[in-house]
Amino acid sequence: MSSIKLSTSLGRVGAAAAALLAPAIAFAQEAAPAAAEAVAATPVPDKGDTAFMFICTILVLFMLVPGLALFYGGLVRAKNMLSVLMQCTVIGAVVMLIWVVYGYSFAFGGSDSSYWGGTAKLFLSGVTKDSTAATFSAGVVIPEYIFVMFQMTFAAITPALIIGAFAERIKFSAAVLFCALWVTFVYFPVAHMVWDANGLLFKMGALDFAGGTVVHINAGIAGIVGAIMVGKRTGFGKDMMAPHSMTLTMVGASMLWVGWFGFNAGSNLEASGGAMLATVNTFIATAAAIVSWSLVETLTRGKASMLGGASGMVAGLVAVTPAAGIVGPMGAIVLGLIVSPLCYFFVSVVKNKFGYDDTADVFGVHCVGGIFGALATGIFASASLGGIGYAEGVTMGGQFATQATAVIITILWCGIGSAILYKIVDVIVGLRVPVEAEREGLDLSSHGEAAYHS
Repeated sequence: MSSIKLSTSLGRVGAAAAALLAPAIAFAQEAAPAAAEAVAATPVPDKGDTAFMFICTILVLFMLVPGLALFYGGLVRAKNMLSVLMQCTVIGAVVMLIWVVYGYSFAFGGSDSSYWGGTAKLFLSGVTKDSTAATFSAGVVIPEYIFVMFQMTFAAITPALIIGAFAERIKFSAAVLFCALWVTFVYFPVAHMVWDANGLLFKMGALDFAGGTVVHINAGIAGIVGAIMVGKRTGFGKDMMAPHSMTLTMVGASMLWVGWFGFNAGSNLEASGGAMLATVNTFIATAAAIVSWSLVETLTRGKASMLGGASGMVAGLVAVTPAAGIVGPMGAIVLGLIVSPLCYFFVSVVKNKFGYDDTADVFGVHCVGGIFGALATGIFASASLGGIGYAEGVTMGGQFATQATAVIITILWCGIGSAILYKIVDVIVGLRVPVEAEREGLDLSSHGEAAYHS
């Protein structure tokens, strides 16, 4: 009898417990699918996109070392070869460190400002292996670390482009100090204005797929300002100052072309059709520019030179950079065909007319080619000309005007900022080496070593 009573009591307790737990069980059953949906709604980086961006990042590094270093190194005299290699290497390294300390935050820190990204991501605060960065497709993301590194390589190579304009007479300390200041006050703000959703030029609707304004116009303007403020090389116009190794210049230019696929295709941020459009355009615009420069030289000089071929290669790459993922292949060919005669005119006519000493033609190729590419993007983006088309309500004339405004703002920001920074550097460490050191060569006078031994 007692066992029956115990069983009955336990049954009543169980029933009461079940009644009490029922709402909780029901809530858990409802919450489980909701939690699963929430997890499913959180974008997860695609491994293919991540691998693609990793390769593109390494390719852009390859553009700097050894690509740009060898390209510039071949263009200077043998006694200055190592100085150019050293400047490219150290400037790149310094800017990489600056980028992770405050550069990434200044450019992409999430600020509402139209001119800089703020301080929220100083020292990569909040960037983890699980944080993500948005791409151009809704719901598609990549690991934030790869976005940080990809943009870091852009920041590293851009100031290194500048040093070609005043190679063979700049102090090593001056080159490094100027570039550190320049990325802080010129490059980071312009990158924010053009590529951040809160940026001034981005909100205006300016199109710059991979850096026509941010990289090439920026570096070209800083280069010509530097060439003028540092002054001409000793013996310029009198001494023989021909490139010492067109072989190395061609090798460096070729490395730039290979690395540029990372530069342009990677700016799509996804391994998609947009990246392949940028890739084909990077092929054929460059090919057209090489042919175009060679034809112009043949018509004007009677012979096509390897220096011209390498110059055309870089000019085509520069022109297609802002347009890479925006124009169609036929538009890219037109860009390449036009940019070489334009740059050739500035390199061979304008430069001689005004007498400035731009050692590696940074202004004549990068700035002029960048301006042309930025403006032409506004035209060839038209769907009627094979491009991806304009934003709703935007006309060709309106887009061209926006592109022109972006170019002017970049020129003014960079030109004024660079002039001030050169003056500051001149006061602190001085811009030029002594004449005796320049005549001896910067390899020995600045670094105590020689590129070649007899």
